[in-house]
Amino acid sequence: MTDSQMTKKALAASLKKQMETKSLAKISVQDISSGSGLNRQTFYYHFKDKYDLVHWIYYSEAVESIADYRDYGHWSDMAVQILHYLMNNRLFYINALNTPGQNAFDDYLFEATKDMIKRVVDDASAGLDVSESDICFIAEFYTFAFVGIVVKWVKTGMKELPETMMKRISDLVDGTLTRALSRHAGLQHADTAP
Repeated sequence: MTDSQMTKKALAASLKKQMETKSLAKISVQDISSGSGLNRQTFYYHFKDKYDLVHWIYYSEAVESIADYRDYGHWSDMAVQILHYLMNNRLFYINALNTPGQNAFDDYLFEATKDMIKRVVDDASAGLDVSESDICFIAEFYTFAFVGIVVKWVKTGMKELPETMMKRISDLVDGTLTRALSRHAGLQHADTAP
């Protein structure tokens, strides 16, 4: 690990520790720097502000931990991985979800998850004649559903285990994605029929 990565991780650890007891709005760059044993200049060398650091945490921890799950056969593994990560960082993400505006976590989770779910839908649609716009629509639908459920789960204190949540989600999703894709493939042919 490079010195730059170690410094960023130290700053991230400091911010996450402070977010266990304070809202992000009440944490200053000085607080983050002091908590990591570094100075403000070092902070600003790596990040433009505390929201940039929050964004880096989202990307480097949450998104990279699930980047390998790209196909339909492993979508539930991706979801469980996300839920475990959020639970292991419970206080940080509860606080992050209650921080409106700049770099809001729910917006970030949507964008990151949308890309991965799109890959899953692409994989599931292999061999079907489904338009790219329909594939994007279906991926967006499942992304909204997943992110909405996850955000509610986090905001209500993550009372259910990740595996329990995933079982409930799987019961709703399994089979519906391939049916939706098949219907859209059929719609394309129906639209072009004379």
